[in-house]
Amino acid sequence: MIARHVLRARNSLGQNFLLDLNLTARIARAAGAGPDMTALEIGPGPGGLTRALLDRGAAVIAVETDVRCLAALEEVGAAHPGRLTLIHADALAVDLPALAPPPRRIVANLPYNVATPLLLRWLGETGAYESLTLMFQKEVADRLAAGPGGKAYGRLSVLVQWLCEVRREFNVDRAAFTPPPRIMSSVVTLTPRPRPLAPARRGALEKVTQAAFGQRRKMLRASLRPLGLDPDALGIVPTLRAEDLPVEDFCALARALDDA
Repeated sequence: MIARHVLRARNSLGQNFLLDLNLTARIARAAGAGPDMTALEIGPGPGGLTRALLDRGAAVIAVETDVRCLAALEEVGAAHPGRLTLIHADALAVDLPALAPPPRRIVANLPYNVATPLLLRWLGETGAYESLTLMFQKEVADRLAAGPGGKAYGRLSVLVQWLCEVRREFNVDRAAFTPPPRIMSSVVTLTPRPRPLAPARRGALEKVTQAAFGQRRKMLRASLRPLGLDPDALGIVPTLRAEDLPVEDFCALARALDDA
């Protein structure tokens, strides 16, 4: 299909096509694809993962910005009449929940150049989705799942784990892609929590984590001083560093910032 439609992955679009049928089927299974599911797929490219989702009976709404891929995706849809809807658009500009009634799940081999901006946007509407099964660069996946005490633990870890349960699915070797990316990839499933892990306002939490992790080598009493926060007053050891603090403590600091 790629040869017939003269498709080449473009670096400018962050494209790496995944064609291994075992892997695409494994992603579809991890996402829980089935006849009662609507999958919102971002960046389907020539439709490798799209086929796997459709083969398991899911309805798929595919958002693709690359016009070159649309004819190939139409061929995939023709083999599964009435179950594939194509949206030619930039996913950053699309109101995804408006595309389908619930229950909805996002499933995607994300273009790496927009993966984090898309995730940050979806965190603001997690209640709209049953789950998000996404492929990232492995280093990004490591950050999503990292717990306190490690170098991978950071702002993204706190924000994601505050709103979602994170499950590592499996790694994907670079050789599985066309063309191969420079690094390993990982599939992660995010399941939105019924309520955030601890009370906090997102804007305040973002300010606190930015201050704390922006100066990782500093103790909290120094990194949070510009915000007027005293960790000791909240029962948080002020000599700790940001990477040592659990999500719940960052939420306590965010509430203190709002109270101040």
